[in-house]
Amino acid sequence: MPAAPAPIELYYWPTPNGWKISIMLEECGLPYAVVPVNISKGEQFKPDFLAISPNNRIPAIVDPDGPGGKPISVFESGAILQYLGRKTGKFYPTDERARVEVEQWLYWQVGGLGPMAGQAHHFRIYAPEKIDYAITRYTNEVARLYGVMNKRLAEREFLAGDYSIADIACLGWSKLWERQGQDVTRFPHFKRWLDTVKARPAVQRGLAVLAEERK
Repeated sequence: MPAAPAPIELYYWPTPNGWKISIMLEECGLPYAVVPVNISKGEQFKPDFLAISPNNRIPAIVDPDGPGGKPISVFESGAILQYLGRKTGKFYPTDERARVEVEQWLYWQVGGLGPMAGQAHHFRIYAPEKIDYAITRYTNEVARLYGVMNKRLAEREFLAGDYSIADIACLGWSKLWERQGQDVTRFPHFKRWLDTVKARPAVQRGLAVLAEERK
């Protein structure tokens, strides 16, 4: 019998960006081994990790069975989702029109929802001083973005047609809406989508990776 494929190394901490990849690996049924990178202890700045992720941010992966059967490392959560989607043929369509739909919402998350929600978290929870202007600015911008999702999801079950890497990308930040000062009752279609995605068994397994460490 052929040997089982070596597991993908997942350099990870349980954050909204880290969850994207643990969920995707679970959804795809790929074997993986978690390499914890404790960002509260500065482990993301270690030289070994920087060789894989030069922006010193999690997540990152090393796939020992990359293109041509040779190892490959990938950093940036959006790029990892696309790579795994191409590798497995799952949650990332090959039809060009369908792929454009997915990529629009993936990049919308990477360039918009993630950074704005992250700023809301920072100024609402972590900033050493409360800056009312910043809190209001980022809280309102996250509300606008959830409004965009809510309008989109009024017409379809998932963001880009079928369940895809776009939904996986958006979940981690969306599930923390309370920390962003949002009233989810304002966004019923968004709330329905969030509950649907969170109920998926693979999503629950992905969210559970190192969950105790997050606490």
